[in-house]
Amino acid sequence: MNATSPACLLSARAVACCKAPPTGTLDDARTFMEAHFDEALTVPQLAEMCALSVSRFATAFRLRFGEAPHRYLCSVRVAAAQRLLLAGVPGSHVATEVGFFDQSHLARHFKRICGETPSEFVQRHLRHERHRPLARWAGTSLPLR
Repeated sequence: MNATSPACLLSARAVACCKAPPTGTLDDARTFMEAHFDEALTVPQLAEMCALSVSRFATAFRLRFGEAPHRYLCSVRVAAAQRLLLAGVPGSHVATEVGFFDQSHLARHFKRICGETPSEFVQRHLRHERHRPLARWAGTSLPLR
């Protein structure tokens, strides 16, 4: 059977027709971004999940969630970076762990989103923690909220 034989063409059409179209929603795309933020995600890949064109996906995402898909992904990555930085992980490792290319890429987005560099964020948090009053309860020191 060659590629142009009727049986082969019929088989190819059957496979194409039976292939389930993507049925993802914008919420599914956002959930996927939150679960896979540390991977190289592209807007075309996310648009394909929702069976939308890239421009339609970007517009619909922005209207639904208030920011463009790439900006939302950067926000998720910066939030993850904040958690790692406060856990004591060095900035150079944090950047690659959360999906940024390098430390300067992280710092640029971090400053745009948070208004301060990663090191300023950590220093401010450490100063705040040092001056937080402690409460004694059942023999343990618990920070007051």
